[in-house]
Amino acid sequence: MEHNCLNCSQQVIDHYCQKCGQKSSTHRYSIKHFLEHDFIHGVWHVDKGILFTIKELFTRPGHSVREFTQGKRANYFNFVTLILLILTVSSLLNPYVHFKLSDLMSPSAERAMNSFEEFATKYPKVLLVITIPINSLFSFIWFKKAKLNYSENLVLNSYKTASELIIGLFFAVFAIVFTNTNTLIFLYLYVITPAIFIYGIWFYAQFYSCYGYSKKALIFRSILVILSYTLLQVIFGFIWGFIQ
Repeated sequence: MEHNCLNCSQQVIDHYCQKCGQKSSTHRYSIKHFLEHDFIHGVWHVDKGILFTIKELFTRPGHSVREFTQGKRANYFNFVTLILLILTVSSLLNPYVHFKLSDLMSPSAERAMNSFEEFATKYPKVLLVITIPINSLFSFIWFKKAKLNYSENLVLNSYKTASELIIGLFFAVFAIVFTNTNTLIFLYLYVITPAIFIYGIWFYAQFYSCYGYSKKALIFRSILVILSYTLLQVIFGFIWGFIQ
């Protein structure tokens, strides 16, 4: 039956409006409709939404994000929304976490930190998000043969950052349950940190695997992206401390 779209008033003869894409059938909002449709299907649906996106990011991260940049986007949760959601959950958990990065440092080292290092230690998740453009520049440079533009590198590094934030979120939950500082330090240094490093290599190597690079080149260039940012961070911290 023909009727007009409630969103743009275009005449609709199918299940979706041909002009704006809205469904032809809409429901009045209610608690029941929100819980059964918007929440369950829109967020936790196994074929799309948050769970699907997270599953893809930890089973086939590079392939899935490459498909997203190439236009296969209907089933994926938006990377900006995903990052903001993870940061919100992290901020809610932070008061209950029994571990801080400053626990990794001796009292003398902590006193010797400059303002940049203090910020990086106090707000590691915020710093991680801020550095997305920097990581994007390095991935753009080291994988230039792929001929992806800078914006596409921003997207892939945003999803990579979202994955790293999720790993950090799991560590935060663990740090709420367990209060032994030595155990948490060991876990952070010898499990979480190597896992994030290995994940980064896996992510980049998978993403760029269809652009003519050999396996050795993929791994080598992936490592270079990560090390380039690490080196820049060290240089920036040194310069910052020198000018203070």
